[in-house]
Amino acid sequence: MSEEKSRPTRVVDHMYNNDLFSQWLGIERVEDGGGSSVLRMTVRNEMLNGFDIAHGGITYSLADSALAFASNGHGIQSVSIETSISHTKPVKQGDVLTAKAIEKNRTSKIGVYEVVITNQKEEIVALFKGTVYRTGKEWEV
Repeated sequence: MSEEKSRPTRVVDHMYNNDLFSQWLGIERVEDGGGSSVLRMTVRNEMLNGFDIAHGGITYSLADSALAFASNGHGIQSVSIETSISHTKPVKQGDVLTAKAIEKNRTSKIGVYEVVITNQKEEIVALFKGTVYRTGKEWEV
């Protein structure tokens, strides 16, 4: 007898299966939830910039995916309307990054999330804040 997947997992399954960019990043979903998400990925050579560190867009993209999965996990289609990131430590090839998204505030129309990105040594490498617009349209999954 198989256990039925939770609604957040069904929503994120649908999103991830149609998100070729998150797949290209090599994102592994560790935890799906309504208002939360934990993702993991390994930094590859082609993700480095001219300083031989990860391009800022890599940690930004990981955090943005965590924001999307966390905010849509409630079952209401949500899209980002404002985001920002602070890069606090260089990220190198081979680093294993974990992004943890946590809902800070949610109303019927707006959600505010914080995403903390750490490396394999549990050092914070980036802090991200995202605000989403909740469309009111339910995911049909």
